[in-house]
Amino acid sequence: MALLRECLRGVRTLHGENMPPPLCMRSTVSEPGFNSGRIMQTRTPLPGTPQPMHVWKGYRGVALAGDSWGDPKGPLVLLLHGLGQTRHAWRFTGQLLGKAGYHAVAFDARGHGDSDWAPDGDYTRESMVCDLCCLVQALGGKRPILLGASMGGATSLVAVGERYIDASALILVDIVPTTESEGVARIKSFMKQNAEGFVSLEHVAETVNRYRPPTRGSGNLAGLAKNVRLGADGKYHWHWDPLLMARLPVPKDRLVESARRLSLPTLLVRGGHSDVVSEQGVSDFLALCPHSEYINVAGAGHMVAGDRNDTFGEAALDFLQRKVPAAAY
Repeated sequence: MALLRECLRGVRTLHGENMPPPLCMRSTVSEPGFNSGRIMQTRTPLPGTPQPMHVWKGYRGVALAGDSWGDPKGPLVLLLHGLGQTRHAWRFTGQLLGKAGYHAVAFDARGHGDSDWAPDGDYTRESMVCDLCCLVQALGGKRPILLGASMGGATSLVAVGERYIDASALILVDIVPTTESEGVARIKSFMKQNAEGFVSLEHVAETVNRYRPPTRGSGNLAGLAKNVRLGADGKYHWHWDPLLMARLPVPKDRLVESARRLSLPTLLVRGGHSDVVSEQGVSDFLALCPHSEYINVAGAGHMVAGDRNDTFGEAALDFLQRKVPAAAY
């Protein structure tokens, strides 16, 4: 908690208190190419993998790679992906928000994609909240809108509920305090598979299709290539740090209390076929946060934005245009 108190000092600085920014927020902007070297020494992105538009320093100097869309003068929307995903999950949503006048920023969480793996293996919720605080500071200290899926949603919920981030709106995608244990176990089981690597991209595709039904474009090997790295052993490995599998989940009581404290405009989005968030879990969340809006995206599973990015993007934009209109900026 001391780590989070350090980040809170930085947030208070943004609100006019005469306090120096915390150490984790100093010199927060980095040029593309900054990397601790841990991932670069062992696994290499495949040719054609998109390079990040930006790289910022997060907590303790961990590099956070990101992309952005829209006018930087518009309302800032930070897009936080789920466990095992990357910033690329938000490309459609980011483009949609950018065209509507928002400044959408998607970044790879520590240990994912083109961001650094934590040298000390620190993937606690506290470190991820601190990364978020660092990013807000690096982007000028503007009051952000947080849009988080699964792991990113839990980080956003804690950051707002425990008052580390003063957000103007919150969108939670398939994440509530009470999740379904079987669905969570299924995700972890998938991520632990093939720890020794894949012999080909076709092998990667087969594994993904066994985990979730094929969708439009899911057979695109070029798309899958963004999510794997070539190891020194000649095999393909997932982009994430295997040490992420050792991280502990956020205690349910902590998420419950964070949800209870929410007072900002909030939207909960559930995938209609999600095995992680049930209708009962939704009902429990709405009892904690009765002012929250809720939509159920038919035909989508836990990976809502990827399964039905058109429906999801339109719903998110409709909510934001009503609660934090870009025209007001």
